[in-house]
Order: sequence, then C-alpha cells, then structure tokens
Amino acid sequence: MEALIGLPFALLEIPNLKLKRPSWFQQPSAMVTFSLVLFSYFLVTGGIIYDVIIEPPSVGSTTDEHGHSRPVAFMPYRVNGQYIMEGLASSFLFSIGGLGFIILDGRTPHDAQIEPHPIDMRRISVRHY
Repeated sequence: MEALIGLPFALLEIPNLKLKRPSWFQQPSAMVTFSLVLFSYFLVTGGIIYDVIIEPPSVGSTTDEHGHSRPVAFMPYRVNGQYIMEGLASSFLFSIGGLGFIILDGRTPHDAQIEPHPIDMRRISVRHY
C-alpha cells in the first residue's frame, strides 16, 4: 500500500517555491469571521442555492372571491417549493434562534457551578455542569 501511495512522489518532483505572504494581508478578527459564518448560514438556510437554480418569484399572489389580488407568503400545493421571501423569513428565524443560544452560552459562567433557581434563565443554557 505504501508503494502505491509513494508512486506519484517517485515520478514527480516537488517544485522549490519560495512564496511569501503579502504584507497587506492580515488575519481577520474573530468578529469578522463570525459575521461571515453567520451570513453564509443565513444564505444557505434561506435556500439561496434553490433560488438561484429555480428562480422563483419573491412573493406569490392569489385572487380572492371579489377578484382582488392578494399576496401569498407560502407557496401552496408544493411541498418542495418556496418563494424567496419565505426562505429569507425562515432563515432569519433560524439565525435569531442560533444567536439566542450563543447569547445564553455567553451569559453562563464557565468556571462556576450553576445552582438551579426557578427564575434563572441560565438553566436552559447549552452547557450544563
């Protein structure tokens, strides 16, 4: 098995490159990284890939019994379909829920034992000791 894995390295020569990191490039801060991850989570859970491929309308419309056009938030009769605003609304709620867990976890003292109290919101935190 090692001979099979080492075969490409026996045939090919690794180039001797001396690459330098650009002087203007700096490691992003933790908050910038968190913001990028949260934004990508927002887009992916909102169905941006589906929206780009299928190109649905942003909102739907239906006609009531008087002939007036009314907006529709959820796509009827299609289990796997969604409007763009429907996906963004659900993605917003998913993101707010995730931020709530992050806030609860940040409010929990990580070095102390949590004593149960009926009004204490820290009891429902992610970390239990």
